[in-house]
Formats: sequence, C-alpha cells, structure tokens
Amino acid sequence: MGRNEDKKVLIKIAQMYYEQDMTQSEISKELGIYRTTISRLLKRVREEGIVTITINYDGNDHITLEQQLKERFGLKEVIVAQVDPAESGRVKRKAIGQACAKWLDRVVQKDDVVGFSWGSSLAAVVEALEPSKKPLVTCVPTVGGPSGKVESQYHVNNICYQAALKWGARSLMIDVPAITERRETRDQLMETEHLKGIAELWDNLNIAIFGIGSLEMQGQEVWRGFYGDAVIGELEYGKVVGDICSRFFDIQGNPVHTGISHRTLTIKLEQIRQARYSVGVAESLDKVSGIIGALNGGYMNVLVTTQETAQRMLEMTN
Repeated sequence: MGRNEDKKVLIKIAQMYYEQDMTQSEISKELGIYRTTISRLLKRVREEGIVTITINYDGNDHITLEQQLKERFGLKEVIVAQVDPAESGRVKRKAIGQACAKWLDRVVQKDDVVGFSWGSSLAAVVEALEPSKKPLVTCVPTVGGPSGKVESQYHVNNICYQAALKWGARSLMIDVPAITERRETRDQLMETEHLKGIAELWDNLNIAIFGIGSLEMQGQEVWRGFYGDAVIGELEYGKVVGDICSRFFDIQGNPVHTGISHRTLTIKLEQIRQARYSVGVAESLDKVSGIIGALNGGYMNVLVTTQETAQRMLEMTN
C-alpha cells in the first residue's frame, strides 16, 4: 500500500470512529480489516496528527481549581461549587450547602459522630440534606450558643437537630453560651455531666463540619450578633484573620489567644484536626484570609467553597 493510500485508510478509519461513532468491531467488518489492526491504526491516527484530541477545560474550571487547591494545601478533598460571582451571598451559600450535603451523604458512615458549628453556611448544608436513614449517627454541637442575638436557623443546636431529623439520627444540644462572663463560670460548666459527655464526643469526632469566620466581615450582622460588640472589641485585630468555633488564629494558622480564650466554651482546634474529615464550608472574598489561615494551621482536610473564592485563594498563595 502506497503512502497516499495508507493515509486515505487512516483518514477513513478516523472519520468512521470519531465522526460516525462506529465501534472498532463495526469498522473491522465494513473494511475487512482485523479489529486488532483497527486499534493499532487508530493509535497511528493520533500519533500522526490526523486527529488531535483536546480537553476543553472552560466548562470545568472547578475541576482544575479543586485539583490545584488539593495539591497546594495537601487536602483530602476539595469541592468547588459553580456559581456566578454576581449572585447574592444567599445564592452562593445555597450552592456550597448543596455541594457539601451531597458529599456528606456519600461519606457519612453508620456509627459516625458528626460535629456541627453554627452559622449561615452550616444552615445551608443542613437545609440541602436529603432525608435518609442513618439512625446510629450522632450529631453534636461543637460550640456553645451566641453571646448576642442570632436567628434561630443559624443556632448550633437547631443545625444539629435539623441534621439529625433528616438522617433519623440522634442529636445533643448545648444550652449555654460559647463565651461566658468569667473563666470560673466556663470551668464549672465544663464539669457538668452533660458537657463532660459532649467533650468526650469531641475527642472522638469522625467528621467535624464548620464555617469559618473572618474579622474582615465583622460588620456583618450575623457575626456581630453571635459575639456582641463587647466581645468583638476584645479581639486582637492585628493578628487574627479568622476563627473556627470561636477559636481564633493568624494567617499562618497559629492560635491567637485573646481576652475571651479562657472564657470560651467550645471544641479545641486540635480536636477538630484529628477527625477523619474536618470540613470547612466557606465562601466570600472577605473570608479568603481566614480560610488560608485555617488551611495553614491544618485545621481542615476538606474544603467546600465557590469558584470565585478558590481563584482568589490561589492568587493570594502564589
């Protein structure tokens, strides 16, 4: 077979396989060529540039972002929700809530202890959970209640209860504030049988799921409502970039002790870090520094966020 005839055969096979969607077996029968030969010729089609295959990443930016963040911060998993940056915060939270809920449904095992924090992102996660049977799962709050006023849907006890309701599981509650007026009060509360039981569960969390606070968002009504103006005034603005369950840290992830540290009734960052999955659910350009600080501290091994937030994180850590 001459060179030109050989190329004609290759083009013919390429057309049949890539344009007409014929199988290798069908091509073999029609052209009277062994199937193994068709496979070899299709390889030549690509090697000689008769057919070039390109992957269109334009519609899958979230996939490449997920991989980049996963590698950069050594995470187990990254879930990037696709949502238009022009959308409202409520729509963005709904998107990450749905993405996280789907992931949770896949990974939660029958005897898991799942810890929840408070906030609008966590409320969005629980709202998106599909009803399923997980009766042996235990839902536990990982932080006390607000010092100020917060809508009930964002309260940690409500979030735990709603998750348990969706799963047919059991939930516990904390009926004391996250920040007490005095250290002695906090210590006394932690010695009660109920809170001792909760603290024991904190030591044995399988999944910790939490929002990430940021002082750059201190003007937000929900943030101020949880802590109250007096508490916010005590924070060290020069160092703190964010918090998880009222545990504050700097951009390197180092814990920052504030005037409220010894008065805080909440899980420790070390307890969050040792969970099988420690899941941060957060979006917004204002929270990027807080998310990066949490990642630098190793406080999460799963991140759920939006494309917009993920892209800014990569830009800031180049």
